[in-house]
Formats: sequence, C-alpha cells, structure tokens
Amino acid sequence: MKLFLILLAISLNLQAETTLIKAKGYIDVQQGQLIQPANIVIDGETITAVNPQNLPAEAKVIDLGEQIILPGLMDMHAHLDLDFNGGFDDILTKESASKGALRGAKNAEKTLLAGFTTVRNIGQVHITTDMIDVALAQASDAGWIVAPRIIPAGHMISIQGGHGDLTLGLAADLIEQTPKNGIINGADEAIAAVRYQIKNGAKVIKMHATAGVLSMEDSVGAQQLSDAEMQAIVEETHRHGMRVAAHAHGTEGIKAAIRAGVHSIEHGSLLDDEGIKMMKKNKVYLVPTTGCDDFIDTSTLHPKLAEKAEYVLPLAQANLKKAIKAGVPIALGTDSPLIPHGQNAYELSAMMEHGMDAADALRTATINAADLLGKADRGQIKAGLLADLIAVDENPLENIKTTENVQFVMKGGKIYKN
Repeated sequence: MKLFLILLAISLNLQAETTLIKAKGYIDVQQGQLIQPANIVIDGETITAVNPQNLPAEAKVIDLGEQIILPGLMDMHAHLDLDFNGGFDDILTKESASKGALRGAKNAEKTLLAGFTTVRNIGQVHITTDMIDVALAQASDAGWIVAPRIIPAGHMISIQGGHGDLTLGLAADLIEQTPKNGIINGADEAIAAVRYQIKNGAKVIKMHATAGVLSMEDSVGAQQLSDAEMQAIVEETHRHGMRVAAHAHGTEGIKAAIRAGVHSIEHGSLLDDEGIKMMKKNKVYLVPTTGCDDFIDTSTLHPKLAEKAEYVLPLAQANLKKAIKAGVPIALGTDSPLIPHGQNAYELSAMMEHGMDAADALRTATINAADLLGKADRGQIKAGLLADLIAVDENPLENIKTTENVQFVMKGGKIYKN
C-alpha cells in the first residue's frame, strides 16, 4: 500500500506540471490596479503563487513580454446556440437540436478565444426538449470542444404566448409547447418546468418575468409570469441550491421578480427609483446587456419589433446610467449573438459610456460575475483560484478597448491562444 501511494503521488506530480507565466504586469481587479511585474505560478488547473520571492526552478516558462494579464472574463447572458441576422426565424423553424449543438460549439470557441473563460448560457433558443446548452457544458467539461466553462439554463421558463414561447407568431397548434420546453400555465406547471430543467442538467434557471423586444407580443414591458408563478419558480430552484435569473424589462415585473427572490435582473430597461433601492437592498445584480443596442439595426426588424426597440432602448440607456450612479451591483452580459459571439468585450466600453470607470467595468466581468454565480474559484489572479487567464497588449485600465483584441487565453492551466 505504501508503494502504491508513493507511485500515485509521483503520477499526480507528473500530471500537474508547474508553469510560470511572466509578463509586464497583471490587473488586480479588486483594487483596480496594475501590478508590475507579473510572475504567476500554476500547477495543473490552479494558480499556486503570484509574484513569489523565489521563482520555481523547474517550471515551464511562458514569457508574454510586454503584455498585461487579466483574469479570464465572464459573460452572464449568452445564447451560444443562436446567431442573429435581423431575426431568428430560420433557426427556430428549420434547425434541429443536433445542428443547434454544432452551432453552439462554433460560437463557444469564438467566445473562449475572445477571452471569456466562463459563460452563463441563459436559456437555449431551439424548439426542442433536448438540452443543447447542457450538452455543450458537458462537452466543454470533458474537453471535447474548445469552449468556456458553461453554466447552462436549459429552457427558459415563460407563460404560454410569452416572450420565451418560441412558437409565438407561428401557426396555432403547429407545435405544442409544454413545461419540458419551459412553457407553463400556473404555479404547478412552473414547478414541473424547473424540475425538468434541473433533472436534465441545468445549473441555473432563467424565467421571463415580463414581455420582451424581439418577440411578437404587443407590449415590451408587461408583466407575464404572475407573482405566484415567479415565487414557485424561485422557491423550487432554491430548494435545489441553484439561482434564478429573470428577464425583465417592465417596471412592475422587475419589482415582482425581486420580491420573489431572484439573483439577477436581465436587461432591467424600465427600472425605476424604487426598483433601484430594492436591488441594492437585496443585493440583486443587474445584467444590463446595453452594448447590443449598437448592433441592432431596427430597419431590418419586423415593424412591431422595431417599434418596441425604438421605444425601450433609449429608456434602458438612461435607466442604466441611474443604476450605475446609485451603486446597483452589475455583472456583464452581452445577450450574444446580439453582440456577435467573439465580440463580447464590447460590452465593457459600452458600460463605460454609461458612467462606469474602467476598473468598475472589469469588475463586472470578473469578481462581480463570480459573485453572481456563487463561484469563489475564479474572477481574480490569486493563489488557490483557477488558472483562467488572458493577456492583452495594453493596460485596460487606461484603454478598455484592448480587451477586444485578446492575445493569450488560458483556461484551467491549458493554453488555447498564444
């Protein structure tokens, strides 16, 4: 037995090769400072030391020269299985789940190589009971695909005929949607929908508290899920130790979702002063997805969707400025593909245009995102955390746009781009 343990220890040491990454400096996102130089020691998947007094003699050295290292960025609102070209009709009506998974793998690779090492896939957008984003997450974990760490939501939970009902606008009774697809009527079906997503691998639950922009309802902000349905979703999800994200544009739906106990409000377009106070008091994150406004050409949209977008997007921008000024906790989300996959870092400069400084913007994609996920193992460059690291040419505290041209990507100690 003693010999076996010795051999096992030797084997583990061989597998966990020590790596030393050297660079001009790294960003301490907590303090919002550039620390120089950067000497980061990695064993296996984990950072074991940052700027130690004695550098390891036997380490494999990766010299990044004048580059600046950051923790891997995180996107809290992505749809990897979706692409956007003014609409989604071809994907919704003509694409199988298997093709959707291949599309998702393509977009996951773009996202990782852009420096985003963790993504919350906040609801798949295919008319199927198959769990595409769960399959992507499992394939990523197994190393089958080049992809970020994926937190899957499965199907979005929505009322029949609501924003998440992907058959909205199609011929009546063409496809029957059920709680397995996330489409519910009443609290009992809401619980059934949550249980089905979790049973099949979802790690976060997404619900549609209100109507939306890119769906065929007349209103953009009307509350859709009832208070009782929202409470049932949140209570059931919490019973499983998981968190709930609420798509919510409308004022009353935002506040109803907060009262129900969600962890994040997605979009929050018509957030008012009372809602801001509620979010701060309850430490509910806003995921504003503001940068996608610059990519949506309303002239290409269906007239009903264009009318809603032209009404709500300017209000969303004004309310985001108020939320930032008031100190609402904010985590980065792109709503990709509305910001195209691989251009996720555009959201950082978009939030700066609404009142953030560069340090706060970087925190939304690192320590804030980690806090929203409840993941203490990532989001900073510290000993004991995952070796999810990226590098850029300039100091992002002085030029945030440098994050849109990532030169080096490491996830879990493995290099994907250099």
